[in-house]
Amino acid sequence: MVEEPSSFPFSRLYPSCFWFGSCKLPPALCFRVLVVQISITFSFPCGVKQDMYLITHFSEFQLATIGSFLIHESVFFLSGFPSIFLERSGLFSKYKIQKKSNTAEAHKKCVLRLIMYHVCVNLPVMLISYPAFRYMGLRSSLPLPNWTVIVSQILFYFILEDFVFYWGHRILHTKWLYKHVHSIHHEYATPFGLTSEYAHPAEILFLGFATIVGPALTGPHLFTLWLWMALRVLETVEVHSGYHFPWSPSNFFPLYGGSEFHDYHHRILFTKSGNYSSTFVYMDWLFGTDKGYRKLKVEEIEGKDY
Repeated sequence: MVEEPSSFPFSRLYPSCFWFGSCKLPPALCFRVLVVQISITFSFPCGVKQDMYLITHFSEFQLATIGSFLIHESVFFLSGFPSIFLERSGLFSKYKIQKKSNTAEAHKKCVLRLIMYHVCVNLPVMLISYPAFRYMGLRSSLPLPNWTVIVSQILFYFILEDFVFYWGHRILHTKWLYKHVHSIHHEYATPFGLTSEYAHPAEILFLGFATIVGPALTGPHLFTLWLWMALRVLETVEVHSGYHFPWSPSNFFPLYGGSEFHDYHHRILFTKSGNYSSTFVYMDWLFGTDKGYRKLKVEEIEGKDY
């Protein structure tokens, strides 16, 4: 039988085990529980340990709303600002898809409008939608889901989001909705990372549904929701970046649209642009809304051959 060491400094080694001194279990069993806790935590130093801190210091409501908002803002602005820096500095100009650049005033307008929209639209939506997510099964408790569950859910979210976004985006390109709503997003014919979320408040709500419908249906763990949100933000910032690098994802994933695919959508007249999908290319291929883009790519390839 394992005996409890008489002078073992548990509280210093593992502060969250303050309960050990007042544990009502037999000492040997109490010690074994402590060992298991320590093993689990140090086996996942970047996951479980931090999650234990979060769920013991903040309510699930705080994590799912304010926490989600802060994660979104951090990922979005940190990944989006580099494209402004590249435009202003001229670095990597040979990888820039369009030769023209946005002015400093255009950058400033975009950033200020985004802050207003995020605080006045995104944050309230997160606060209001929490009960619905909670009802559908959202949880923040440990243990974390198995990695296979996380990967399969996020893959499902990407596929469903792309399908819903495609049809919603096509609807926004009808004459009246484009003029009164979607034209705001197309003010930037030469997109840069932060323009990915520059849109009319009605569009933010309308197309935002595509992003949240998957998690709303499956009721994921909060960790999965945060990971999905981060990946979706990185994806939309990348396709609006205005740059196509040798290391761009579309060079490695055949079905991924990427920056070139979406940049075409921004620089062509709205009635002829096509390329409505958010992430993949197969929806536009299936419904023939990428014909102009594919024709242009063929012409570019043939032009290089001569």
